[in-house]
Amino acid sequence: MSERTKWKLKKNLFLALKIGVGGSLAYYIAELLHLEFASSAGIIALLTLQTTKWGTLKLSVHRLLTYFMSFGLCWILFHVVHTPWLDYGLYLLIMVVICEFLGWRSTVSVNAVIGAHFLSTQNFSFEFMLNELMLVIIGITIAIVLNLFHINNAQESGIIESMRNTEHKMKQILLELAGYLRHQSMGDHVWDDIVRLEQELDEYSDLAHEYQSNTFVSHPEYYINYFRMRKQQCGVLHNLHAEMQRISNLPKQAEIVADYITDMSEHVTEMNDPEKQIEQLEVLVENMGKQSLPQTREEFESRALLYHVLRDLEDFLLFKKRFVEAIDEEQFQVYWNREIAGK
Repeated sequence: MSERTKWKLKKNLFLALKIGVGGSLAYYIAELLHLEFASSAGIIALLTLQTTKWGTLKLSVHRLLTYFMSFGLCWILFHVVHTPWLDYGLYLLIMVVICEFLGWRSTVSVNAVIGAHFLSTQNFSFEFMLNELMLVIIGITIAIVLNLFHINNAQESGIIESMRNTEHKMKQILLELAGYLRHQSMGDHVWDDIVRLEQELDEYSDLAHEYQSNTFVSHPEYYINYFRMRKQQCGVLHNLHAEMQRISNLPKQAEIVADYITDMSEHVTEMNDPEKQIEQLEVLVENMGKQSLPQTREEFESRALLYHVLRDLEDFLLFKKRFVEAIDEEQFQVYWNREIAGK
């Protein structure tokens, strides 16, 4: 079982544990305070527990704001319509429209519960309003406290494994492309490999964003930027693949370019600064420009496409160069700490 798969399993089990503990604890506290509809505190805790710390904090604030809106809306409808089931239908309609407009759709479920309490009991006294407010406060407080506990170490290990997997697959794709320039066959699987890697990078990027949302420091942006850079490089691989397939007759210079790509593939690592590879590429372009001119139209077209391949390789390296140059001291410390730990 891979490190990333283990992390997903741990994450799901840990979330289920937090929901179970949080729901029962909120219910128990509400019972101790002799609140009506005490079980609703557990439901609110369940609905507020998110997969990220920041998500829980943001949703908790929205819960409190929409609680007062729910109370006011129920009070108005109760005094205007006087039909409980119709009151509730209109309440849900208006509440959903308002929450959608504000971008707070995730608050609708709890508002539906609170609204049902007010409209079923038809009790708008201060005591009952306080009862419902306490249910909300207990539920969101338990959710906030429990989401302070997160398996960040396991999640980071999964992200690091994803980085290594990305580098390995990029190296294999580059070697396949280099092989084509050496007159080796290149099947459709290369295109499929690039597409599959792009899809995986989208997943990895989501994991990096989730990891950032579960920490209260800025350095996890390092992982987000890393996967963004690799996604950009994947776009270059698409261009390389398409241009190589258009070369109908490989010129003699193709072998030199293949050797360069092979060497470059050895440096597809996390922290490699591609400055040296860029300098070597410029020398290669310069030397090719000094060679004798093509004699036929087909040779000219093939040489031109090969030149485009070299410029795509330059783009590939520049994306990595910008990533390395953008790393600040704090982000570099993340990498260095992992190196010391042997990750």
